[in-house]
Amino acid sequence: MAKRKDSSKKKRKGSGNGLLIAAVLLTILFLAGVMSLGALYYLEKNKEKPQTIPPKITEAAAWAASLKGTPDAPKTVEGGKSKFAGPEILGKTLGVIGLGAIGILVANTAVHFGMEVLGYDPYISVDAAWKLSRDIKHIQNVEDIYKECDYITIHVPLLDSTKKMINAEAIASMKENAVVLNFARDLLVDEEAIVKALAENKIKRYVSDFPNPTTAGNDKVILIPHLGASTAESEDNCAVMAVKEIKDFMENGNIRNSVNYPACDLGPVTSEGRVAVCHKNIPNMLGQLTSILASEGVNISNMMNKSRGDYSYTLLDTDVAVSATAVEKITAVEGVLKVRVVK
Repeated sequence: MAKRKDSSKKKRKGSGNGLLIAAVLLTILFLAGVMSLGALYYLEKNKEKPQTIPPKITEAAAWAASLKGTPDAPKTVEGGKSKFAGPEILGKTLGVIGLGAIGILVANTAVHFGMEVLGYDPYISVDAAWKLSRDIKHIQNVEDIYKECDYITIHVPLLDSTKKMINAEAIASMKENAVVLNFARDLLVDEEAIVKALAENKIKRYVSDFPNPTTAGNDKVILIPHLGASTAESEDNCAVMAVKEIKDFMENGNIRNSVNYPACDLGPVTSEGRVAVCHKNIPNMLGQLTSILASEGVNISNMMNKSRGDYSYTLLDTDVAVSATAVEKITAVEGVLKVRVVK
């Protein structure tokens, strides 16, 4: 299990450092492919002009570049920078729905820049929990995110249970002038409901990485052409990640980022034995597995069971190596699909 890094110390910035904060956020997040916080600053910077899309940070940079050859450029900058000024993200409340790899990065970075962060993830893994800043308030009910947050960013997979999770009912619970950011999957948001809420001034902005006819051309929608993985390093990084995850599965039985099975991570094998069982998600399965091991005189020192839809995955750490007889008995249980002795 990874050691926890203390990311609890907030870096408090004064109002004079607003553009510096924005520059740092945008640089880090564009390079990492995580754009939510950069968009947050841009929106907060221009909150006083809700009816039109105001000047972007890119336009501020273009204006500065246009001063080439201007003898009194420093004086011009001091006189003209006010049109790009705006409020801070400092002290605003960010709600992060989904605390996986990307959600944690967004949440922890926001804490460092002085935002109050609420995180929601009923299925957060042990490894993810270790990486999460202790300053982030873990919310048990997603409704609290809707009611309390100025900005709501979504970082969950697209499942039947999450499809259009941001719908008319969810939007009705949000604070007035809330901003919704979707850099995860397009169908997580009911965009027709979003457009209606924008027209009625129920929410202030919608930011999406998935342009489509429903949202394109709307003055209150900021669309980005799905740039999250558009980096020179992305393919190499994906290949490295895939190899690490396969290696972890082969050596420890842990599952991460599976298409059809739940995430299940019991960390490196430190016990004398570990058994991985793929089985159907039906009642009394765990009871049967543990009873078989008990009948063979095998003590379970640790275990984890996760399910997704009709299927489940169980990891069992034992004080002694599991015998072939025990494996045969587990395999014979109705609903068991595969048994693997990891160690």
